[in-house]
Amino acid sequence: MEDPLDLLRGLCLALPETTERLSHGEPTWFVRDKKVFVTFADHHHDDRLAFWCAAPAGLQEELVAADPRRFFRPPYVGHRGWLGVHLDVEVDWTEVAEIVRDAYRVVAPRSLVARMP
Repeated sequence: MEDPLDLLRGLCLALPETTERLSHGEPTWFVRDKKVFVTFADHHHDDRLAFWCAAPAGLQEELVAADPRRFFRPPYVGHRGWLGVHLDVEVDWTEVAEIVRDAYRVVAPRSLVARMP
């Protein structure tokens, strides 16, 4: 089984002008090294493995209501609509890829969104 961090890293770094560095002790991905769109959460505030990401308006509420075992409102950024995604359950990596792409679209300028693969 592949490491969830490696899989998440691959999804994030495939997007235009994305960089990775530690933020608050966790691997975090930035657009143009400025705006965060995904951060890894390796048991950061609880005993769960997850990531937090920017999300389009309404998506957090929709996914948390539909499947609270897989999705949650993360601390600190949840009030801004960010989505938490558990990685210590069965993960649909195709769905995660789309969630990551959505997070990027929320944060990135239009010129970079137009360059998405």
